[in-house]
Amino acid sequence: MAISYRKLWIQLIDRNMNKTELREVSGITTNALAALGKDERVTTDVLNKICLALKCDIGDIMEIIPDEEYKKRQERAKELNPVRKEEE
Repeated sequence: MAISYRKLWIQLIDRNMNKTELREVSGITTNALAALGKDERVTTDVLNKICLALKCDIGDIMEIIPDEEYKKRQERAKELNPVRKEEE
């Protein structure tokens, strides 16, 4: 199973908020924000701070998905963003 924070990024778009603003209002570190951007695991404290700042529930900012679906999403993202594909 894989963790996806895609819902968090959608929340930010809906709220017209960027990642720096999220970091400032929630009090999370730049390292935590970087981990979120890579769909890596973060502490429940980080997730709690984000939920409190956005006044939302944990399910509104993250989801746990099967590995196969996660891989498909990653491949699709590479197709849609060829610049990133070249960097790898």
